Amino acid sequence: MSQVLLIEDHQTVRDGLQLALTRQGHTVHAVETGEQGLEWLRTTASDVVVLDLMLPGMDGFEVCRRIRQLGDLPIIMLTARNDDMDVVAGLEAGADDYVVKPVQARVLEARIRAVLRRTAGESRRTGGERAGLEQHGALAIDRAALVVSKDGTPVSLAPTELRLLLELSHTPGQVLSRQQLLEAVWEHGYLGDSRLVDACVQRLRAKIEADSSAPVFIQTVRGFGYRFGPL
Repeated sequence: MSQVLLIEDHQTVRDGLQLALTRQGHTVHAVETGEQGLEWLRTTASDVVVLDLMLPGMDGFEVCRRIRQLGDLPIIMLTARNDDMDVVAGLEAGADDYVVKPVQARVLEARIRAVLRRTAGESRRTGGERAGLEQHGALAIDRAALVVSKDGTPVSLAPTELRLLLELSHTPGQVLSRQQLLEAVWEHGYLGDSRLVDACVQRLRAKIEADSSAPVFIQTVRGFGYRFGPL
């Protein structure tokens, strides 16, 4: 049973989502402000945060950044509009996924289950042919322990960032399209969500590349997608 923290200021939406997710077997703690959510996380373990972007007081972007400072807890953001700038800003702040309002409970529940699988199921998915320690220049990837280090120093990755790196590095030199990455990492089929891939690549580059503006490990192949180097 997963522990969900829901941060949503609109009472009707908050109550509806809490009821729907509870019926699906989740334990849901619901609060109306970002400050309340952050206070809850300081004392109580959660498996995933569902975060509205448009909150009173501290907005969802700042709440997302502060949650990321606390650790690698998966974050699904709720946005009132399918607005590119809002979505990209939320993803750059550290969100793993997003759902556009009005929220369909079944869609949100599917996204929660997908992000939880990324958190808990990676060792099973990668435990076969390429399990074990891999060295790629300064970057070391331990697929069995799910640990990444750069020049011997551990790199802290959010679950989605880790799975994206594992997916790309599974076949060095092979170009993977955004659609392939969406299906493998996010379990989405809608190409319009390719901004999820691009934003996560940027966050990942900032953590593993010496110079994210001149990437060595995650290279863009214009018009196609991404490949893992160094080649």
